[in-house]
Amino acid sequence: MLISGHDPGRSPTSFSDVYEAHFDAILGFVTRRTADRHVAADLTADVFVAALEAFDSYDARRGTHQVWLYGIARNTLASYARHTAREREAVAALSGRRLLDEQDMLRFEERIDAEREARELLARHAVLSAPLRAVLDLVAVDGLTTKDAAKVLRISQPTARVRLHRARAALRAGHATPPDTFSTPLAEATR
Repeated sequence: MLISGHDPGRSPTSFSDVYEAHFDAILGFVTRRTADRHVAADLTADVFVAALEAFDSYDARRGTHQVWLYGIARNTLASYARHTAREREAVAALSGRRLLDEQDMLRFEERIDAEREARELLARHAVLSAPLRAVLDLVAVDGLTTKDAAKVLRISQPTARVRLHRARAALRAGHATPPDTFSTPLAEATR
């Protein structure tokens, strides 16, 4: 496979030629800077993968292939060092903290389920008709009696009780409009 990057005055060089010519030097460079031979092998592979991906952009005026590869190796090692440092910081931040056990997980699941039920109830509440929601809010949220809620809304006490009953039934049933909702404007006006 012939790639366009090459030294001036020389025939084009293939990436495999560059790899074979400089592998040992790059492996030595990386090995001298890491204590783990497996990490050194992985990082050396990363250097050559990055070099292959950037081979078309190689510029011989900026240095030989070896110089170029050493630059990539330095960047690869620096990136690895940053990643390792972040990982150590994360481990240090977590050390000394209690890990979640099965009881903790069960409590989280119960809380999530409870919050889901609350969200669903709020959604059903939001689509109640304004008259049903007004009575329900005054009684269930504000703590007024049905009689006082009727006075606040300027409706009869029986109308307030019916609306409260319908609102609660709608919330329990999971829909916002009870089947026996007021159907005529006259019925609404008299309540």
